[in-house]
Amino acid sequence: MALDAASAALWEQTRTSGVPPVYEQTPAEARASRAALRRQQQPGPGPEMARAEDARAPAAGGSVPVRVLVPAGEPAAVIVYCHGGGWVLGSIDESDLLARTLAQRTGCAVVVAGYRLAPEYRYPTAVEDALAVLRWAAARRAEITGAAVPLVVAGDSAGGNLAAVVARRARDEGGPEISLQVLVYPIADCDFGTTSYTDPANDLQLSARSMAWYWDQYAPDPDARLHPDASPLRAPVLSGLPPAVIITAEHDVLRDEGELYATRLVKAGVPVTLERFEGQMHGFFTQVGVLPGSERAISFIANALRRQLSQQLRQSAAQSKES
Repeated sequence: MALDAASAALWEQTRTSGVPPVYEQTPAEARASRAALRRQQQPGPGPEMARAEDARAPAAGGSVPVRVLVPAGEPAAVIVYCHGGGWVLGSIDESDLLARTLAQRTGCAVVVAGYRLAPEYRYPTAVEDALAVLRWAAARRAEITGAAVPLVVAGDSAGGNLAAVVARRARDEGGPEISLQVLVYPIADCDFGTTSYTDPANDLQLSARSMAWYWDQYAPDPDARLHPDASPLRAPVLSGLPPAVIITAEHDVLRDEGELYATRLVKAGVPVTLERFEGQMHGFFTQVGVLPGSERAISFIANALRRQLSQQLRQSAAQSKES
């Protein structure tokens, strides 16, 4: 199946914008061109929140920025969200529209993690920063929402990579307890030989050459890329992880590794909800108000999150009755 009409139009706009591919730019140039392109493509500000605050979470060597977005009503959970951008691009401000939309549609507070970027801060800094924000948010759930609500970790692309890694680190390091992990076309491995990588139809918004550039900025040592904290697909034990919602895109070099990670989770006994979005390319999820696929994916996540949290509430209530 080819790209849907809206995605094809967006790709043509990007392709003919005059902005060179990321691998022909310096990190500073790539950040500036991405921010300018997003301002041009995306609609206005996101939904109004009952509360929107910027803060800083303590991290190794200092602190990192976080944005706390609380929708109206009683939030059902706190979602710690890690943005995409190949560990090199992206920011809290660039993620604001998506985060506000997620907060409104899920009925959850969203905490956006402003982890430090490569190459200024290489692997594993982003992992440690994301974990620091997760712990910061976990300790402040009642302050953020007014109740000890469940904790969800989520992210897209490189952010999906970080979400998967911190979910496993939280399991191994005694918490915090995570109720759900939401991984949107995550970077799960450093293998460039998969079918989705070598398929010319996927040489679009994110190409194999672009991913090689991102890895070179983030983890230039090939041996470091093999660590499960860089490539979560290589973790030897995946049992005991929180349930996962995983989204992939049909025309994405990362498609196969995301779906293989889902398969490995299922084999390890982890409940997984997996959906491949046909006719979509990498990055579609963040194109709020631009691509219909983004709306469908956000609805998919909101529905899956509600089902999972309701199931956990029922299980908790049943256990309380038995005890």
